[in-house]
Amino acid sequence: MKEVLKVKKISKKYQAINGEVEALKDISFSIKEGEFVSLIGPSGCGKSTILSIIAGLEEKNAGEIEIDGEIGYMLQKDSLLEWLTIYKNVLFGLEIRKQKTTENVQYVDNLLKKYHLYEFKDKYPNQLSGGMRQRAALIRTLAIKPNILLLDEAFSALDYQTRIMVTKDIYDILRKEQKTALIVTHDISEAISMSDRVIILSNRPATVKEILPIEFEMENRTPLNCRESPKFSKYFDTIWKGLDVHEERKK
Repeated sequence: MKEVLKVKKISKKYQAINGEVEALKDISFSIKEGEFVSLIGPSGCGKSTILSIIAGLEEKNAGEIEIDGEIGYMLQKDSLLEWLTIYKNVLFGLEIRKQKTTENVQYVDNLLKKYHLYEFKDKYPNQLSGGMRQRAALIRTLAIKPNILLLDEAFSALDYQTRIMVTKDIYDILRKEQKTALIVTHDISEAISMSDRVIILSNRPATVKEILPIEFEMENRTPLNCRESPKFSKYFDTIWKGLDVHEERKK
């Protein structure tokens, strides 16, 4: 499989009141087509900053990024426009880009039908459950046909039970649509259950401490059955020990 995203020695510094703050230091990794990769690290280490730099929303001080294809960005909040119907929400990105062609509208219609939202297309966001809103937000992102999805804490605003179910829904949709995903999360279980690899970051300035392959020998892998595997707890322990949370508490 070809590499669709290459991050090479990315560094980032901020100017603060008390001087210069180094946020990222020589961050390097790559992602292959169709792969799911999670970024995990201590709170405030710069996980979301990496996504913002990849998406072109924030400048880097050093390093290179190579992207093969279109990027879609899904944030923590679904950001659906409450005064628009679900249908108008999912078409919004296409309208902004002036890409609301018959072919693209048909693609959106098929996604809504495929993932059980078509019958709710004339509803407004406040009439949908949190899980359905996230599915609608994902379809809005998929409407522009991105090759790579960036998900920034996309499930953290949901309650625990809804979050687990939505994680499964989003995982299934992205796998079926053969998308590549880079996921920022603070949830170790979520990272393990969704990912092919987990990138463990250090405390600030963030560096790549380890890139851990996640392998479950099972047919029809899902985020739910991964949690039941004997391997799950071993991966959890490895990632927990790799995080700098203990050092952070001592400071």
